[in-house]
Amino acid sequence: MKHGRIILLALIVVLGMAAWVAAADGTVDQKGVLAGKVLAEGLVAPGASVREGDVLVYVESIAGPAPAVRATCDGKVAETLVKPGDSVRTGDVLIRIQPARK
Repeated sequence: MKHGRIILLALIVVLGMAAWVAAADGTVDQKGVLAGKVLAEGLVAPGASVREGDVLVYVESIAGPAPAVRATCDGKVAETLVKPGDSVRTGDVLIRIQPARK
């Protein structure tokens, strides 16, 4: 009985680690720092190459268009999670970047 529990526990740990590795696709989430409506102008598309500091998303603000997300690393845009007209909040994940290999 004791050996069966150990084997079951080991199997659960291995399966959990496999699921974790599969979920960790290596992308870096880019979170918004401003709330507002996403603008079409300047919205980065999947596949675009970006450098750290590039503006990825603009939102409409009281003062006009304002950068809501800047790239935190060099790489390629893996996924754009918003479209023009979407309302976003501070802290929302808007873009995912596949970091460049160094």
